[in-house]
Amino acid sequence: MTDSAFASEKEPPDESVWSYRGYHLRPSEFTTAMVHYYRAEIQRSNTWRMRLDNTTNWAVVSTSAAISFALTSPSNHHGVLLVNTLLIAIFLWIEARRYRYYELWAYRTRLMETDFFAAMLAPPFAPHPEWAENLSETLLAPEFPISIWEAFGRRFRRNYFWIFLLLGIVWALKVYLHPVPATDWTEFVTRSALGPIPGSTMLILGLIFNGILVLVGILTAGLTQASGEVLPKFDGMPMMNSLWRAMRVKPDSQPVKRARVSRRRRRILALVVTKDPQAVSEKIVKEMKRSGTLLSGQGIYSHQDRPVLMVALTVTEVAHLKAIVRAQDPQAFVVVMPAQEILGGGFQPLKED
Repeated sequence: MTDSAFASEKEPPDESVWSYRGYHLRPSEFTTAMVHYYRAEIQRSNTWRMRLDNTTNWAVVSTSAAISFALTSPSNHHGVLLVNTLLIAIFLWIEARRYRYYELWAYRTRLMETDFFAAMLAPPFAPHPEWAENLSETLLAPEFPISIWEAFGRRFRRNYFWIFLLLGIVWALKVYLHPVPATDWTEFVTRSALGPIPGSTMLILGLIFNGILVLVGILTAGLTQASGEVLPKFDGMPMMNSLWRAMRVKPDSQPVKRARVSRRRRRILALVVTKDPQAVSEKIVKEMKRSGTLLSGQGIYSHQDRPVLMVALTVTEVAHLKAIVRAQDPQAFVVVMPAQEILGGGFQPLKED
């Protein structure tokens, strides 16, 4: 057999980036799979974005109907506006819940855009070392990247503040003008009554209700837990810039270094007591691309030297580590514990720039 024939029968080098039960994905196939996954997440985020728009449309339509009925009715039906205000508040709460789901899908698409596609266009032409772990963790254990109060405040400031403001103005006009313009403040308060509830009580309840909404909108303006959407800009608006600076929100007129779209991964520290640490270590390095530290230990009962392998990893790698240890030494002893912080290669840099 010639050298060329022998070379042709040699197996090609294994360039697979993912394998499962004998199936191997080459880099091109892996990229294709990720592109299809990205399209699926885009479709899902678009679906939830449309659901957000539907809730806003409900609020606009119901407000328009209530205002038209109240202004054209010959009777003093200002109670319709009050009921519609409560209905709009319910719509706002529903939309805040839907916005949390939207942010979850938007967070995943941003991970793909910033650390997979953008990495193809600029040096060092490689994804961030944590992007796959972050994406894998949110797929295995989904968590909302935004709190319900931040979502509530965002939707209130962007859309519902103007709806509540319009309802308040129309309610005041209805009370003031029907059946004839009120001559003084006492008459206005009297007309504000709703059934057996005095007008002064209704005014106090209205101020408390709207004051709470505005307060939530202001207090949540400084929350930027999720960055799936473009945050508001206030260039050329000194008053808003001063307000946002007081709430520790940096205005866009100053250069701001944006933080990487990422969540803090759960770190794990594993201790493996095995009679064959060399074989286990080689498998960890080869398959998991992780390293570790070999410590010296001694059994309390047997008084025999027992090497202890200490490995730092992420929560998504625990199952792989257990499988490796089980295959090499079924009698091994494994301790898995959470680590508050791990600094160094493969994790958070020891010195942040």
